[in-house]
Parts: sequence; C-alpha cells; structure tokens
Amino acid sequence: MSTDRQADSPKDPATPEAAPSGTEAAEPQGSAEAGPEDAGTQAAPGADEGAAHSGGPEAGDGGGDGSGVADGTDSAEPEVGVEAEAEAEAEAGAAGGPEAPGGSDEAAQPVLSEAAAELAAQKVERERIARRKAERQAPVEAGAKLSGKAADLLAAVRAVESGEKPSPVYFDEAPTAPRRAPQAPAAPRVPRPAAGAPAPTAAGVEGVRAVLARGGAPEALALPAATALGEDAAERLAHDPWRLLAVTGVRPTQADGFARALLGPEAGPGDERRAAALLGWLLEQAALKGHTALEAPTLEAALAQYGVPDPAESLEQAIGEGTVLVFQEPLGPPAAEGEEQPVRVLVGLEGHALAEESLADGLARLANTFDAPADWEKAATGPGAELIRAVSGHGLVAHTGGEAARAEPLALLAAARDQGLRVCLAAHTPAHGAVAVADLLSGAAGPGRDADGQFAVDLLVVLDAPQLDVETAAALVESVPDGARLVLSGDPGVLGSAGPGRVFGDVLAARACPQLVSRTPDPGPIGELVSGIGIGELNQVEAPGKEVVIVPVRDAGEAVHRAVQLVAESVPRAFGIPADAVQVITPGHGGSAGTRALNAALKERLNPGPGRFGGFDPGDRVVHVPSPGRAVPARVVSADAQGLHLDAAGERIVVPKEQVDAQVRHGWAVTAHQAVGARWPAAVVVLPGDAAQALSRDWVYTAFGRAERHLSVVHGVDQALPRAVAEVLPKPRTTRLTGLLRALVAAAQEQPE
Repeated sequence: MSTDRQADSPKDPATPEAAPSGTEAAEPQGSAEAGPEDAGTQAAPGADEGAAHSGGPEAGDGGGDGSGVADGTDSAEPEVGVEAEAEAEAEAGAAGGPEAPGGSDEAAQPVLSEAAAELAAQKVERERIARRKAERQAPVEAGAKLSGKAADLLAAVRAVESGEKPSPVYFDEAPTAPRRAPQAPAAPRVPRPAAGAPAPTAAGVEGVRAVLARGGAPEALALPAATALGEDAAERLAHDPWRLLAVTGVRPTQADGFARALLGPEAGPGDERRAAALLGWLLEQAALKGHTALEAPTLEAALAQYGVPDPAESLEQAIGEGTVLVFQEPLGPPAAEGEEQPVRVLVGLEGHALAEESLADGLARLANTFDAPADWEKAATGPGAELIRAVSGHGLVAHTGGEAARAEPLALLAAARDQGLRVCLAAHTPAHGAVAVADLLSGAAGPGRDADGQFAVDLLVVLDAPQLDVETAAALVESVPDGARLVLSGDPGVLGSAGPGRVFGDVLAARACPQLVSRTPDPGPIGELVSGIGIGELNQVEAPGKEVVIVPVRDAGEAVHRAVQLVAESVPRAFGIPADAVQVITPGHGGSAGTRALNAALKERLNPGPGRFGGFDPGDRVVHVPSPGRAVPARVVSADAQGLHLDAAGERIVVPKEQVDAQVRHGWAVTAHQAVGARWPAAVVVLPGDAAQALSRDWVYTAFGRAERHLSVVHGVDQALPRAVAEVLPKPRTTRLTGLLRALVAAAQEQPE
C-alpha cells in the first residue's frame, strides 16, 4: 500500500507515475495535494509516518448511528461491557479540540492557501449552523425561558437526543454532579409508543405537564413522559417521581432533584421506588451497550454507586415484585452427582428476557425440523456446494465468511428455486437482490405472509446476521413457518448489532446447528488487508494499482482538508469514481473531524447552500434513520408542509418535519456503525488523533472493509491503529441465548426416538 506524503515535486500530481518513488520530504500543510494517485513508500497503516499525530484528550460525544436513541447506539454504538454504531449503537466520538485556523472572510484573504481556504470555509459553515440552531431552539415551547434545575434537565435530555452527548456508559460514572448543559441543545425526541399501545391523549399530556411543573421540570418533557409511562402517566409520575428516568436522556441525579421537589424530605436515597427505577434505568443503559441481562453483583455495585443503602436487599425486593427477572445460568460442564453446579445469577428486563427465550425456542424448532436430507445433490455444485448440502438436510444453518462469500448464499437460492421452493433473501441493507430485514418484517417488501401470519417461504436466507438484535431476530424466527429452512449468514468480524443481544455470535457459540465457514477469500489488496485485520494483524500489502493509500496528517483540521480533497478531486481523477460513490467513514459524530465537521466541509465543497430545509438543501447526501440501528442512504429532493422529501435508491420517502432532526443527518461522512452492511466503490476512513481511544479491531475491520476498489486512510493516530487491531477486542455482551440454546438442544437429544 502507499503512504501518501506531501511531496515537493514539480511533476503533475494527477499522473500516477509523476511522483518520486522514494521516501519524500514532508512539506508544510497545504503545500501539495495528497491523493491516491501520488506514489510513495510502501508501508503498513500503523508505520511511523514521520508526522506528528498529536491529539488532545477528548470528551467523546458518543458517536453512533444517529438512531435517535443516542448518538452512541451506533446504536447506538456499544461501548462499555459490549457495536454500539447499542453505535447501537455507542461509538466513541471525537469531541472538542481546538478549532482549525482560517478566517471567516474568504474574500478578504485572496492569498490563502488551498488548505487554509478549506479550513476557513469549515469555520464559516460551523458558525452558520450554530447561529441557525440557536435561533431555532432559543425559545422553549411554553414561551418562557427556563433556568436552574429545569434548564439543566431539559438541556441534558436534548443533548442526548441530538447526539451532542453520549448515552451514559453504565456504572462508570459516579452520580456526583449533573452534566453541564450544551450551548445549543436540540429538541427532545418523542419515543414511539410500544406496539399496540395507544398514543397519549391531550388530557394525559396536560396532566403530566402539571406534575412536571410542580417538580420544576420543563414542560417540554410532557409528551415524552406521557408516551413512555402510558395510561395514567400523571398519577404514576406524581406517586413515583423517579419514573421520569423512563424518558431518554434523564439522569438519576436529575430524577432525584425532581423527586425532592415533589415529595420533600421523604425522597431519600433508600426509597424503594428509587431503587426500582434505578434498576430499570441501569438495565436499559446496559441494553444500549448490547446486553440483554447483567450479573447480580454488577447491578448491586451500580446501585451502591448511586447511593442505595442496601443494594442486595433492594435487588431482592425488585425481583420479588417482578420489576426485574432473575435467572440462573450453569457455568462449565455438568457437575458430577452429589456436587453443586456452579451458576451465575443474571438479572434482566422482561421484554429482553421474553425475546431471548422466544428466539431460542424458534431456533430450536427449526433446528429439529428435518430427520433426513432432501435430494439436492445434483444442484450441489460450484462455490455454494457445501452450503447447499447442509441446507438440504437441516432447517437451521449458520454460514460465515467475508464479502466474497456472499456468492455462496446466492448460489443456494438459485438451487432452491430450481427445486421449486419459495425463497427470500433478506439483509440489513438491501443489496444483491435482498430486501431489508425491517421491510420484510413490516410487510413493505418480501413474499408477504400466509393466513397464519407467517412468511410465505420455504427458504429464508438472512445476510448481515451479526446486525440482528434479539427482538428483531425473535420476530423474524417466529415468522418462519414449520417445515421451512433458515440460513443465517454473515461476517463475525464486523461490528455487532445496534440493539441488545449477540444473536449470530450466540448461535455460533451454542453449536446448535451446522456451521459452514466459507473458503472464498476477499480479493485484491483490500481483501488481503482486511483479512489480516480480522486475525489481529495490520499487514503491509502490495497495492500496485493504488488500491490502498495512507494519507498521514498532523491534526484534525488537516484530516478534514485531506478528506475533502480525496472525495472531491483525487479519487475521481485517479480512478474515475465519482464523488457520490466515495464514502467517508470516521469513528464519531462530534469533534473537529467527526461526521458533523466532515459533512459541513463536504457540503460546502460538493453542494453548497443555505440549508433552507431545516439545514438541508436539494441534492444533499443524507442518511435516513427510521429506527435505531438502521441508516438508509438517501438524497434530499425537496421539502413542503408534509416534511422533507428524500430519494433512497429510487424510493421516495417523506420524513415529517417534526422528525427531521431525529431521523436525518448529512451522509457524505458516516460512522462505521452506519456504514455496516453496505459497500462503496471507494471509502475514505478518517482517523484523527483524538479518536485513538475509539478504535478497536472490529471497528477497523468494518470501516476498512466498506471499500470495493479503493481505500484511503487519512491517518493521524500513529501507533494507536496497529495497537487497536492487535489488542483491542470487541467488548463482550452479557446475553442468555447461548445457554438457552444449549439447554434446548440437550433436551431434544435426550428425548426418546
């Protein structure tokens, strides 16, 4: 691969042969373009580039996928104890950092270099956006400005919903002081009512608003609170003020203040209502990090951290009242007769527990469907032969492999069609003729359902299986009819699901069905590089066609400048790939080189405009996030009273104007969690120095693997990159599916014939 340096060469940088082949002297920033067409020394991405990659400490904004839960859901991207992209999920974003130099008056600076002019444009864009947001959000709905505790509470909620602050990492922050409010918070997101639950009535919302006013909380929380608490929300909130924790973004310290205002001295830290609410909140925060349950000692330690006097007794009381559920999971092999079986005690919420148990039952049902294989031997030829043979005799099969391995499930589908079977291909992101899993479940695409509400299929193949969370997977498996076959296929090396669970990994760990590992390698230098990352090695690869290029940078400002150059000029000129087919990927949303800063600079270069449709203009490249963990690439068409009109691969989408802030982001630059499941002809991965702590092996593997023909790495993290690949493994998730599946398989094997 090539290490791009800023070369002092009189030759035309547009010609691949023009640059010298030896090690080149560094030149001041902005003196020459760094692009994939400039040849340089062959080096691994983690090699010492000879440039200073300093990045100060950051307060990460959580990154994530803009899912509306929190920026960190990459979900939210899971961070502590886990994709996050729950980041479902929480990606660590680059935040803060000094603003890049450059003036705001470009006309008065005719002698600025290209780099300085780019940075100046970025600053102007950031200031314009800040002014617009401040003007739009300055007044509170009620028409009066809040101060003190109410303002802090509203600001905290808005900060999480807008992505300006991460969803809190569970248990790693002592509740010593509430977080400071951001300067320009966004309006709180209104959570969707649960399936089948009626929307709150106007009278119900007014009742909640009155209770909030008594406790000094902002009345803008009335609708989210009424939606989250359901029927009789006002009465419930008045009796138990800590139920305010059900509103996304509210912190325990803020709920405590609200409770003291309502209840007075009786609102103490040992109140059983407080402990129950804290348990639910802690488990919900853990779910954002990918967990479906937590070990009891972990929860007790967390309760103690929040000042609960007797955590063990509080947990026991909550279990007795059914607030949370408790499970015992055997550890290790079965104990000998007379010996006690070691167990771990897990605690979880009812919804996640039911989803995981339903999923385990459904998978076991499919796994035990067939006693003998069907006669598909004549069709078992070519790259998918082994997969075809396995599926012919089993109702559930797991298939693993990289991008090239997708040819094998496609061959299976063709063989099944030849056998006269009804087939369906689903994926996290529609590709290769697949329908989106979300659209399949909603009925918007796919084969439809029969009279019993199950899919009208004989074979369902699901690509991108690592992106399945427990609730989605449970709904999917429950819809597969008896006698049908299910194939879960995916790359276990990519980032996990934005929602709770580790479905694909748990199925593989349980060994409850045949598992086929593809032998089809991903081709070319990019495939070789990504394959090495998957086993913890960041190798130097030969890239004679500039398939992989390293662009060293010294700071975040230069990183943004180089990324814009690559997308707008270098990659299109060197490879004939249009700018619209180049995707920028970076660890987080915030910071000087996060998605916000990159998108502002890329918009200024590629589609400048005043942002007259809520910050968007016709032609803007965006991602639409209709549900947590799902990012749909689209382009802005127009806006009217109905909302913002988008074009997503030919499909017209109208996002209601009140949902635009929560569901639409600019999409020239995205996080790896938003990019997972999709690929582009070219990818530019931006690694500013202050993002070093966000890197992990699965993040790098996912980001680098999004490129098909060309990968540029804007590299400012120095040795943090090879260190992340070699040492920073995906964070584990606490789940129950593996144990449940193993128990069901063992029980089935013990049954008499």
